[in-house]
Amino acid sequence: MAQTATPHGAHHTPRRKGQGGTAWASGGAMFAGVLLFVDGVLAVLNGVVALARDSVFTLSGSYTYQFTLTSWGWIHLVVGAVLILTGLGIIRGVPFARALGVGVAAISVIANFMWLPYQPVWAVITIAIGVFVIWSLLTDRPRPAR
Repeated sequence: MAQTATPHGAHHTPRRKGQGGTAWASGGAMFAGVLLFVDGVLAVLNGVVALARDSVFTLSGSYTYQFTLTSWGWIHLVVGAVLILTGLGIIRGVPFARALGVGVAAISVIANFMWLPYQPVWAVITIAIGVFVIWSLLTDRPRPAR
């Protein structure tokens, strides 16, 4: 039996037909569901605070995409609720939840970009989480049912 040589340090694991993407992506897809759920809970809390107390968030400087805090409260509340439901759907393995997760994460990234003047550090963290969620859901292929 002939053996094939691999470069020093390179590891080759055979991939069976129908097997998903990289280990990062497959573990990331479940983690993406958890991240969407947690991000949704935090967005709902953000929305409730923005609706209840206008004095909690302050606008720093002038910005093109400026809404009232009441508007931002409702935006965060609605997006957060959809993030929670989508995250639960991904965790439970609902087939359409992965595609919905990509779309909702993209909406969350856009909303947090527009939210930058109110909470810049948290908005950047949430944007990074959204980009990871989109990447992991698009690169992982679901396993076929046994």
